[in-house]
Amino acid sequence: MQNIIFDCVYSSYFCSMNKNIFRILALSGLMLLGILVSLLNATGNNNADSIACVPNSGEFFKPHFKQVDSTTYEAFFIAKMWSFEPKEIYIPVNSDLDIFVSSDDVVHSFDIENKNVQIQVMPGTVMKKTVHFDKPGIYKIACHEYCGEPHKFMKSEIIVSDKIK
Repeated sequence: MQNIIFDCVYSSYFCSMNKNIFRILALSGLMLLGILVSLLNATGNNNADSIACVPNSGEFFKPHFKQVDSTTYEAFFIAKMWSFEPKEIYIPVNSDLDIFVSSDDVVHSFDIENKNVQIQVMPGTVMKKTVHFDKPGIYKIACHEYCGEPHKFMKSEIIVSDKIK
């Protein structure tokens, strides 16, 4: 009689434990499935705008600006204590601007106001970012990486206008 009671208590203990283990495994499986779906969604999003580090050629040592085609422009910026060169560039509305930034001396950042663009620039590297400008305005560029006392004067501008042809 005592064995029967012990067996019933013993088996019900393991039955409830097995239910709890099953619940934990099911919940863990659902969490892993959610993580997997999130990862696949993130890696499948090819529309993400990213910053690229490009091989350095001679044209990156001199700041300049050029038109590639009717809606695409290239700007080669040099960041150095305590300025960006060129100081300003002009492009028409609905243009794409390929921005190349290099540093002559220390780490700088290249932040375009109202465009959610921040490029970290290290000496010896050339960073590239393509930005689309669909609204006219003056887009201020600033460095948000402290690089010395006159750091606050490190500014440039991208001027976008519908009057530029």
